[in-house]
Amino acid sequence: MRLPQSDPDIIARRRDIVSAMRRIVPGEGVIVDEQELRAYECDGLTAYRQLPLIVVLPDTTAQISAILRYCHENEVNIVPRGAGTSLSGGAIPRGDALTLGLGKFSRILDIDYDNRCAVVQPGVTNLAISQAVAERGFYYAPDPSSQIACTIGGNVAENSGGVHCLKYGLTTNNILGLEMVLMDGEVIRLGGKHLDAEGLDLMGVVCGSEGLLGVITEVTVRLLRQPASARALLIGFPTVQAAGDCVAAIIARGIIPAGMEMMDRPAIAAAENFVHAGYPLDVEALLIVELDGPQAEVEDLLDRCSEIARVRGATTLQVSQDDAERQRFWAGRKAAFPAMGRISPDYYCMDGTIPRHQLPNVLTKMNELSQKHGLAIANVFHAGDGNLHPLVLYDANIPGQLETAETFGADILRLCVQVGGVLTGEHGVGLEKRDLMPEMFNETDLAHQERLKCAFDPEARLNPGKVFPTLHRCAELGRMHVSQGKVRFPDIPRF
Repeated sequence: MRLPQSDPDIIARRRDIVSAMRRIVPGEGVIVDEQELRAYECDGLTAYRQLPLIVVLPDTTAQISAILRYCHENEVNIVPRGAGTSLSGGAIPRGDALTLGLGKFSRILDIDYDNRCAVVQPGVTNLAISQAVAERGFYYAPDPSSQIACTIGGNVAENSGGVHCLKYGLTTNNILGLEMVLMDGEVIRLGGKHLDAEGLDLMGVVCGSEGLLGVITEVTVRLLRQPASARALLIGFPTVQAAGDCVAAIIARGIIPAGMEMMDRPAIAAAENFVHAGYPLDVEALLIVELDGPQAEVEDLLDRCSEIARVRGATTLQVSQDDAERQRFWAGRKAAFPAMGRISPDYYCMDGTIPRHQLPNVLTKMNELSQKHGLAIANVFHAGDGNLHPLVLYDANIPGQLETAETFGADILRLCVQVGGVLTGEHGVGLEKRDLMPEMFNETDLAHQERLKCAFDPEARLNPGKVFPTLHRCAELGRMHVSQGKVRFPDIPRF
């Protein structure tokens, strides 16, 4: 929604909000110029764009508290934003909402090697944490492909994973404490440096809440010792079904690799041409299996995994001989998304999770959907935990292809749910999957989820229009009002 320039009431209201924000955040922390607002008009889901009402860039928790208190008292909506790398539209602004940018919260506050943790602000990038502690032999385990840019606050909001989440878990398994500002301005702390917190698992509730419950201002993350040894297998297969069978067989043998990733032929070709990682180009599917731990254990697991792969029909098999080669194997996988720009003008990145044993079945059915919709698809995903990231390839310059890509993507997510999976593994629901929530949850399920939001944000001011397909206002905590009907985003035009 663009503010009607002819409506004096709306113009006056915006002027009042701007004046209040400039009193709270002096200097250049309030952005109102249309050209400057353009930098915030979308996130990683670039097909949808909308200018925010204003953007505010605080640099202290006290400022955030004051901002939220003002918005609570004056009925102003808020969209929290980190680095804007969300692929589900979680940080897309609204024309009637203040966008709260956390880019200035970019300091590592404390590194506690004795307790193996670090306290960081939400604007610190994922990779920066590992870089800060590498010299002492530590690292932060979750490693999304966007780790060079995505921030820890956004990782908490989306419960991000990465290529090593199979063994070391998602963000929720690697954080110990949070500081968070509630909608009324109250600052609360959950957890701390200790390994387990008493009472309700509120950190588990907040992690993955997509900015609907509060604004995170500090995160205590768990640090791990770098493994004594790490080796990677690069395994090529003649069919994606054979690769999927190999994944299931490795897990069935009780082997939990640090990471296990799969790519199909289109993704292999794009990544190899982009990075030159040494991938074989004559295979239909490629597995990267990383094993870490004591050297003797790693050597044994390499032999066992190699034998499993050969039995499942592997046609090529390489073992990394040093850390540089291991990193090269992973370089292609981590660059797979940007590499798609070489084979398609646009792509739509999906995110669904399925039971591992359904991999061959789902891959086959996705190829059938590709034929049905007339769009190519490339598959890059976390095979070990069944988290799929199919990339639907299209050209936005061709009328109708974006809409077809969206329909194709929705069919993929419905397929994931039909085989016993879920709508998202790590990208979140956001705006992209919001109207697909009834595919997985009935009205009672959704009502209980909304009641939880009501306990934190009774007036639904935080990130409104995201996650829930209907909007309810809560007169009191835990009590639902009558549905106000389907929530659409007619004010967010597709680009």
